[in-house]
Amino acid sequence: MAKVRGVSAYGGLAVGVIAISWSAIFVRWTGMPGVASAFYRMFFAAVVLWVVLLTSRVQWTSAPTSGFWLAGLSGLFFAGDVGLFNTAVLHTSAGSATFLANNAPLAVGLLTWAITRKLPSGRFWTALAIALAGAWLIVSVDASHMRSEMAGDMLAVGSSVCFAMYLVSTEWSRKDFDTRALVTLSATGSALALLVFAVVTHVSLAVPSVRSLAALLGLGMVCQVIGYFCLTYALGHLPATVTSVVLLTVAPLTATFAFLLFGEKLTFPQILGSGLVVFGVWIATRAQENSRLNMPLE
Repeated sequence: MAKVRGVSAYGGLAVGVIAISWSAIFVRWTGMPGVASAFYRMFFAAVVLWVVLLTSRVQWTSAPTSGFWLAGLSGLFFAGDVGLFNTAVLHTSAGSATFLANNAPLAVGLLTWAITRKLPSGRFWTALAIALAGAWLIVSVDASHMRSEMAGDMLAVGSSVCFAMYLVSTEWSRKDFDTRALVTLSATGSALALLVFAVVTHVSLAVPSVRSLAALLGLGMVCQVIGYFCLTYALGHLPATVTSVVLLTVAPLTATFAFLLFGEKLTFPQILGSGLVVFGVWIATRAQENSRLNMPLE
């Protein structure tokens, strides 16, 4: 049974990674301010998720009060992540934003150590170093042709920190909530936080075209509902450290989608970088599988 759960967890994580890899592409297609597209992403997702939650008869109202606060905090962290990333994509190169925003594994490892006083294994750091080197190769060509704006880069770094905190808080929240309840509460908290920020900062929420609306629906349904439902499910069965390393595959997948959709050239360093990312992910998942197999039977 544990093996079946492990396979389903990795399967869900794979689907989640593919769905999330469309984020930067959809953001560009919206032609809207980053905070506005982030709000609609979470709003559309929350509407669908509430319908699913209320019709599935999931028992979630009996969770402890601390669980609701933690779920809300998770949503706030994700609002920071998606809002900062969407804005960064519009102010720096897509490659630089993707690379900098996907440094969450480093922050997750440090947060895990700070909270539990247990430093992740040497294999985790080895896998992280290899995968990050690969991610850097993927975006280095793009960065060499486009001068990144420092403000946009810093927004992407802030996004990675927020996402790391989202991963850690979500891993904890999974102890109190079913996947459907947690993603619904988190998306609702994110939408409310982004709405308040947009109103306070006078960011326009007007949707300029049908194409923009379609891209917003893609962000909400594909990237958020499918992507983060699968990711939240995986976090209920896998450590945040392993999950965060696997999420580095978003970079090569985004590069592949850009090649297929926009005809962007894939260079040898990018192909080599993709291979390094996959190798790093293999090390991380292999280490997790060995750890699981060596656990004593209960």
